[in-house]
Amino acid sequence: MNRRNFIKFSAIATLTPRTFANTTGETYIKNHALKTIKDDYLGNKIKDNIFQNPYGKSGQKSFIDLLGWKFSENPQEGIKETEQYSLNVINDKSVLDDKKDFIYWLGHASFLIQIDNKKIITDPCLTSPPFVKRHTKLPIPIENLKPDYILATHGHFDHLDGDTVKHFDNSMALIPLGMSELIKDMNPSITTQEAGWFQQYDIAEDFKVFFLPSHHWHRRTLFDTDKILWGSFIIQSKNKTIYFAGDSAYSEHFKEIGELFDIDIAILPIGAYSPDYMMKSSHINPNEAFKAYKDLKAKKLIPMHFGTFDISDEPMSEPEFLMKKLSKNINIQFLDIGEKDLLS
Repeated sequence: MNRRNFIKFSAIATLTPRTFANTTGETYIKNHALKTIKDDYLGNKIKDNIFQNPYGKSGQKSFIDLLGWKFSENPQEGIKETEQYSLNVINDKSVLDDKKDFIYWLGHASFLIQIDNKKIITDPCLTSPPFVKRHTKLPIPIENLKPDYILATHGHFDHLDGDTVKHFDNSMALIPLGMSELIKDMNPSITTQEAGWFQQYDIAEDFKVFFLPSHHWHRRTLFDTDKILWGSFIIQSKNKTIYFAGDSAYSEHFKEIGELFDIDIAILPIGAYSPDYMMKSSHINPNEAFKAYKDLKAKKLIPMHFGTFDISDEPMSEPEFLMKKLSKNINIQFLDIGEKDLLS
């Protein structure tokens, strides 16, 4: 099936409230066992067990919208059919023996990040989502990775894949509110810790992990829209502060995060943005990624979320081409899949 048959549904999950804060009749939720880094932040607003997006209309579309997109004409279809584009893949298993801190791209939004000899996997999707072809090979077999921590920004299939997670026995998953049941269904051996926005996970490490906002949404089925939270991450070691965006539309949350942290590296998505009427409230395009990088006041940008899956109308080569045109005067690093960026 082509990429128009890819519909980001998300998983049935029952919201289990940690505690509530009620103000003027509104209901908020967060994990009160965790530290909240904004003193005045009540938590994530919910209504009827549905998380509310404070940054505007979320990106979920009706079935009618999806059918309309599927059967509409793509003006760039000719380019897509004839382009010759593929990401370079470096096969080097020795990275798993490296004792230094590094960032290592596995494709799409999946990275292996090593801090203090602990391995962290972001948004694990190392196979193929339903009805979507994977266009890049893996640099390392899934079963060899053995992460200590899994960081999942949200539950969409191209960011959280059960066929991947089933290999990660006895990892700890640092996840959004409401996601534990979904993770446990994928792999019961995984321990979970849920956080709301602006909360710090409680881990026994010298580095810190924070869960932060994004302008996105959740769905894996027809019946669980926004019953699991979504967000982004900061990973803060003694040497580097890394921002991992996951998926997001452009909004003021990038400036909010840039005011809270001194960010060394921003890992930002640049693909899956066309057509605008379907994607603008879910994903950022290269121009918006450039603006987000400036809002975050990051020292370096690493692009992601392009070249692995064909899930939108733009040619697969276009995000990289446009981002390179925009980024002549900024510190940007395009990683090959399987390329290691040392965090020295």
